[in-house]
Amino acid sequence: MVTEGRAKFGEHETWYRITGELGSGGVPLVVLHGGPGCTHDYLLRLTSLAGDRAVVHYDQLGNGRSTHLPEAAPDFWTVELFLAELDNLLETLGIADRYALLGQSWGGMLAAEHAVRRPAGLRGLVIANSPASMHLWSAAADRLRAELPPAVEQTLRAHEAAGTTDSQEYKEAVDVFYERHLCRIVPMPDEVAYAMGQIDRDPTVYHAMNGPSEFHVIGSIRDWSIIDRVSAVAVPTLLVSGHFDEATPETVQPYFDAIPDVRWEIFAESSHMPHVEEPERFAEVVGGFLGTLS
Repeated sequence: MVTEGRAKFGEHETWYRITGELGSGGVPLVVLHGGPGCTHDYLLRLTSLAGDRAVVHYDQLGNGRSTHLPEAAPDFWTVELFLAELDNLLETLGIADRYALLGQSWGGMLAAEHAVRRPAGLRGLVIANSPASMHLWSAAADRLRAELPPAVEQTLRAHEAAGTTDSQEYKEAVDVFYERHLCRIVPMPDEVAYAMGQIDRDPTVYHAMNGPSEFHVIGSIRDWSIIDRVSAVAVPTLLVSGHFDEATPETVQPYFDAIPDVRWEIFAESSHMPHVEEPERFAEVVGGFLGTLS
C-alpha cells in the first residue's frame, strides 16, 4: 500500500509518500534524505523495511515534489527551517507521539539535530553516512582528494580557484571522486542518478547550504557541528557508514563516543550509499535494529 500527499507548511507544501499503513504495529520510520537539496528518490529501496511498520519518505522544502523557491535568499535555508518542516510533517501525519528517524548524509545531521531536543515521541534513530562536524568532513575530504590521480585533483583545485565549478571538466573530475566515495556502483543506479540530477535541475538549496560539490563546502553549513550537543540524544541509535565512505570514521566517531545507547555498523563493500551498494545486508542490519524499538 502506497499513499502520497502534501502537508501544508506555512505558505508552502511538503510532499510525502507512505509505504505501508500508519498505525500498523511497528514504530513508523521517517526517512530524511541528503543534500541539502537532494530528493527522496535515491532512498526508495528503504521501502523494503515496510512490513509491520509504515515507511515515510518526503522531499524537503525546495526539492523534488515539494514547493520550490528558487528566488529565496540564501539565508532563508537554515537548519531551523528544516527542523520545523519535520515537526510539521510528524504532526500532520499524526505520528509525533511515536516514530523513528533514519537520516542519510545531510539527513542524518538533521535527524541528530532533531534528536538532541529530546522529542517525546522519538523511539529510535539511524544516522547513516553522516558527519558530526563539517570541519571534520572537510578535513576528511582533503585527505581523500589527495589520493585521487594528481591530474584530477589539479583540475578540481583549478576550477575551484577560478570559480568555474559549473564547467563540464570540473564535473568529470568530481565524478572520479564520486565513483570512489559516493557510490561505487558504476553507472549509478537509476534512482541515485535521478536524485542527483534533481540537484542540477534546481540547485538552490544545495548551493546555498553546501556548495558546488560534496567536498567543496562553502555554503551556510560549512561550520556546522553537533559534537558538543550530541550527548543529549536519549534514544537507541544505530550508526551506519561504508568502508570507502566520504563520511570517514573520524567524522562519525563523535556520535559513537557521546551517544549513550549506540552501535555502529561499517559496510565493507560500500562507500556513501550502503543501502544501494549492499542492500540486503543494509535491510538486515537496519531492520533488526528497528525491530528492537517499541
